[in-house]
Amino acid sequence: MTQPSVILATSSYDHTIRFWEAKSGRCYRTIQYPESQVNRLEITPDKRFLAAAGNPHIRLFDVNSNSPQPVMSYDSHTNNVMAVGFQCDGNWMYSGSEDGTVKIWDLRAPGCQREYESRAAVNTVVLHPNQTELISGDQNGNIRVWDLTANSCSCELVPEVDTAVRSLTVMWDGSLVVAANNRGTCYVWRLLRGTQTMTNFEPLHKLQAHDGYILKCLLSPEFCEPHRYLATASSDHTVKIWNVDGFTLEKTLRGHQRWVWDCVFSVDGAYLITASSDTTARLWSMASGEDIRVYQGHHKATVCCALHDGAEPSS
Repeated sequence: MTQPSVILATSSYDHTIRFWEAKSGRCYRTIQYPESQVNRLEITPDKRFLAAAGNPHIRLFDVNSNSPQPVMSYDSHTNNVMAVGFQCDGNWMYSGSEDGTVKIWDLRAPGCQREYESRAAVNTVVLHPNQTELISGDQNGNIRVWDLTANSCSCELVPEVDTAVRSLTVMWDGSLVVAANNRGTCYVWRLLRGTQTMTNFEPLHKLQAHDGYILKCLLSPEFCEPHRYLATASSDHTVKIWNVDGFTLEKTLRGHQRWVWDCVFSVDGAYLITASSDTTARLWSMASGEDIRVYQGHHKATVCCALHDGAEPSS
């Protein structure tokens, strides 16, 4: 198979992962995933592999093969894996699970290399752009910074007691972090570098973005500059696009008929892909706020999506 320049994948409660031609909307590959639902999808920086976070495994699939079998399985979590991502060079992977742990995996070696205890079900984990800190959010409302150099928790925050942190996102330059919770609220902090390497959180804004749950929040990528947006996907069937400068509402993306579980920006921030319980994924133009493509093929709720349309890191 020749490597497509745009990798777009979705997964659904129908126990399949689908790969799509982004422009035409055609599904060109379906992987059966019978063991569990898939909670999160992530593509490696070099576009070679797709990680599927399930219960309780993480499976790695070859993007450029038709093989239905995973090339690797990561197996030491004991409950739903809710978060997965990669270090920028693709050397290691991180994950967070409802078993209360955050783990780090060397992709070239079997087994888990490091484990951090969050003491509550982990819903979301993001890697700071400095590549040396992981930030996790859990079901009890805790946000924790894990310093990978010191191998310890360097900071704890509780924006709202007993309100689950559903999603975290960090600005590409490390200047902001946003936490979205089950009450439709986004907390925004400015990230300040102290004299040590430790990140300090300075409260910047509290945004009541939706009346329902926020299932995913996402800040726009570097090549979207000078525009900076925050996307919030919600159980109210909409995705809202906020201007980070003042957190004013820029657009409301309407079209999904059910909960919107996930969203991902194109590399230049001109498009957004969303995944919804209405079984579809959609491609939206950020300029018009309209959906320009609907990806139809799943038979049940589509709960996660992954997109990589950028350049691979130079070797």
